[in-house]
Amino acid sequence: MQRTIQRALISVYHKEGLAPIVERLKAGGVEILSTGGTQRAIEALGAEVTPVESVTQTAEMLGGRVKTLHPMVFGGILARRDFAPDDIDVADHGIGPIDLVIVDLYPFEETLASGAEEGEIIEKIDIGGIALIRAAAKNFRDVICIPSRGQYGDLVEALADGLSTDLDFRRRMAGAAFGVSSGYDAAIGTWIREGGQPEVLSLLETACTPLRYGENPHQKGAFYGDLEGLFTQHNGKALSYNNLLDVDAAVQLMAEFKDGAPTVAILKHNNACGLATREDLSQAYTDALAGDPVSAFGGVVMCNRTLDVATAEAVHTLFCEVVIAPDYEPAALALLSGKKNRILLTQHHWPEAPKLIRSALGGHLVQQPDDRMESEADFECVTQTALSSEQATDLAFAVKLVKHTRSNTIVLARDGQLLASGTGQTSRVDALNQAIDKAGRMGFSLEGAVMASDAFFPFPDCVEIAHKAGVVAVVQPGGSIKDNLSIAYCDDHGVAMAMTGVRHFRH
Repeated sequence: MQRTIQRALISVYHKEGLAPIVERLKAGGVEILSTGGTQRAIEALGAEVTPVESVTQTAEMLGGRVKTLHPMVFGGILARRDFAPDDIDVADHGIGPIDLVIVDLYPFEETLASGAEEGEIIEKIDIGGIALIRAAAKNFRDVICIPSRGQYGDLVEALADGLSTDLDFRRRMAGAAFGVSSGYDAAIGTWIREGGQPEVLSLLETACTPLRYGENPHQKGAFYGDLEGLFTQHNGKALSYNNLLDVDAAVQLMAEFKDGAPTVAILKHNNACGLATREDLSQAYTDALAGDPVSAFGGVVMCNRTLDVATAEAVHTLFCEVVIAPDYEPAALALLSGKKNRILLTQHHWPEAPKLIRSALGGHLVQQPDDRMESEADFECVTQTALSSEQATDLAFAVKLVKHTRSNTIVLARDGQLLASGTGQTSRVDALNQAIDKAGRMGFSLEGAVMASDAFFPFPDCVEIAHKAGVVAVVQPGGSIKDNLSIAYCDDHGVAMAMTGVRHFRH
């Protein structure tokens, strides 16, 4: 069902991006209604504008709070075409139909994030814009609703061959419109409740990237979010569901090292199988790979420095699915692009999640991100044997790893290198034994190594096993009613132990 635009209403906060739309409307002889700053912006583009006030015969009032809220406007949007009762009403009241509504809402969330005063925040709660969006979206069979600047491009594309649109396009824009309005209202409701847990959980992401499949080929999958804003992809096939999970784990882990010395992490199935910090990136990669060259096969490699040629030459010999770096030397990028399926990503910024959401029991669990990270200054040494400065540095390195490894987990490290970890085990003892066994298989001696645990030790068995394997220092949250038994073992055997008071479960 085609509908042709003859009359449009434009009311937007952000004026950027309107030019190609206005050009098409002007060329097609479309009457444009507008008001205030939007009207001036459109006129500056050389198009004639009918002021909304001349349609409503009412000037805007209350400092601009009331502009478009009028039957002459909403009647024109909501009137059903080819529906006799509506045709009679609009004729009796002299209402002209409106075929296109373009809105860009007041930036409520941006104003809130800026730390503005309450009065300014309140004035950025859009009323007329939301009403226009909902009215136009409701009448999508006849009216096009463009609910934000994010859809300007869609409209330009739809009007490339003329001013007519089909029902599928109008329905799609209506879906986007209700997504915009629900997310906007949810943000306002959360703020008015003074930041408490909202009664309604709104998941609004207007950017959707379809995936080949989900975790397994028989599952459908999609990513909602701005991948293009976070990464530039230079090479390789499209990112898969599992790729994205590993990339997310890599980005979260490397964020702990973003301001440190050259560091390389290698991840597989969301866990680090290798990580090292060194004076140069190439050596960091070599020592990270030594942590588990078998698991690195098909994994994700990430670094916190521009990826140079020397490092690229080493990475190029490994089959890895994804490489992530803040930048690449041109020759390094060309070399790594030699394998056509290898995904090469340049990361532009560090994403921040205001909340973590996962499905459970037919609903959703929501929590704040684990944004705590303990440094050497946070370590409370609870043993007679004090931590050396080298041990404290290694423990701080190990804590960053243990925070980003699946529970129950134990991390063994030395000299800025992951020696081994026990991941996702049902007991802490099993996690430790797994790490010790793996370190041995990878050719590492654990003499002088340190151990980090994501949670407390309920019994002294872990510190005893670790000590007998060569571990000389331990960090853990503490909090067990039997902490004294682990401390006593350390005191009897010259092992240093620090407690942080912070647990890092990761399930």
